Amino acid sequence: MTKSLTMLAGSFVLLASSALTTLAADQEISWIYCGDKIDPIHEKYIKEWEGKNEGWKVKAEVVGWEQCQDKATTLAVAGTPVAMAYVGSRTLKEFAQNELIVQVPMTDEEKASYYPNIVDTVTFDGTQWGVPVAFSTKALYWNKALFKEAGLDPETPPKTWEEEIAFAKQIKEKTGIAGYGLPAKTFDNTMHQFMHWVYTNNGKVIDGDKIVIDSPEVLAALQAYKDITPYSVEGATAYEQNEIRAIFLDGKVGMIQAGSGAAYRLKDTKVEWGVAPLPKGPSAKGEGTLLITDSLAIFSGSGVEEKAIEFAKYITSTDIQHEYELQGGAGLTPLRPGAVVDQFVANEPFWKPFIDGIAYGGPEPLFTDYKGFQNVMIEMVQSVVTGKAEPADALKKAAADLEQYK
Repeated sequence: MTKSLTMLAGSFVLLASSALTTLAADQEISWIYCGDKIDPIHEKYIKEWEGKNEGWKVKAEVVGWEQCQDKATTLAVAGTPVAMAYVGSRTLKEFAQNELIVQVPMTDEEKASYYPNIVDTVTFDGTQWGVPVAFSTKALYWNKALFKEAGLDPETPPKTWEEEIAFAKQIKEKTGIAGYGLPAKTFDNTMHQFMHWVYTNNGKVIDGDKIVIDSPEVLAALQAYKDITPYSVEGATAYEQNEIRAIFLDGKVGMIQAGSGAAYRLKDTKVEWGVAPLPKGPSAKGEGTLLITDSLAIFSGSGVEEKAIEFAKYITSTDIQHEYELQGGAGLTPLRPGAVVDQFVANEPFWKPFIDGIAYGGPEPLFTDYKGFQNVMIEMVQSVVTGKAEPADALKKAAADLEQYK
């Protein structure tokens, strides 16, 4: 009898094991999700997608911003990739050339759904390597009280670099307060901030595989950096852009370049402020800005690449993406136009310059070693703002140094 019970118990174990195997048979799309929590909108639509795709589960792992991309890279290099990860689009070329991610080609209809130049942020060698999921642009904020104190019209921001430098000088000389906030810390957004000047003067850093940074357009941007430095926050190399923003929120600087998130923070201050398109350089064809996107990259070797692409396009589809982007306060510029965006801008008019700059904006330059590129750009900027190099010399050195990273 004991033997029979033992055999019966063994049978139940086998049956339970078989049932568990059946229950666990769902295929999984693993997703490295950057941040401190999954956005509730994404949680909602993950469940909706799973409901429509029986037998599939999306397993999102939340990883802090500073570690998430490194974790995705480490797993891919080790041969144990996740299916999908949130990455800076600037890294896509490096991932692709190391055969760590797969192509995510878009149809003409898909490309046309985005604002101009967005698809360029994920494109090289004629195809796309990620699905844009987050987007930011910059505009010029000015302190109206400081403008008035300096004898400037508080309702008229600068429209050109020449005016911007002149206004910064007047604020500094008339009030003793810095006219402009130029960040030049050893930090990634030091490069980003300079690229806004490049793209407001019709400049480029790389064209295909050709380094084109040593051009009159980029030289003019670097010269403008030198010219505005004396009227900027003292000790530029001590600050990154969010630290400069904090000074503006405290009313201690006349003008800064910042994203839409600054507007929401300013609502909680006593600062009288305005926001306008970034001032244009002498070669500008229109209002511009650096177009920074993050993307969903699909990693090679997970075994679920096609389904991961399907899910990535679903979770970033127009209606879901608008719901995610337009919550307010996150600093995200909409990736696509639409009636809902028009209504959003009507309700929050300060958004307009962040969208107007897209048409003549440009992507983060794609290099095979993005950190190498970033470090060259930071060194170039720092050498000029500290007076260690003249703009033309710094630009030539940067152009030569970038060759190894293209």
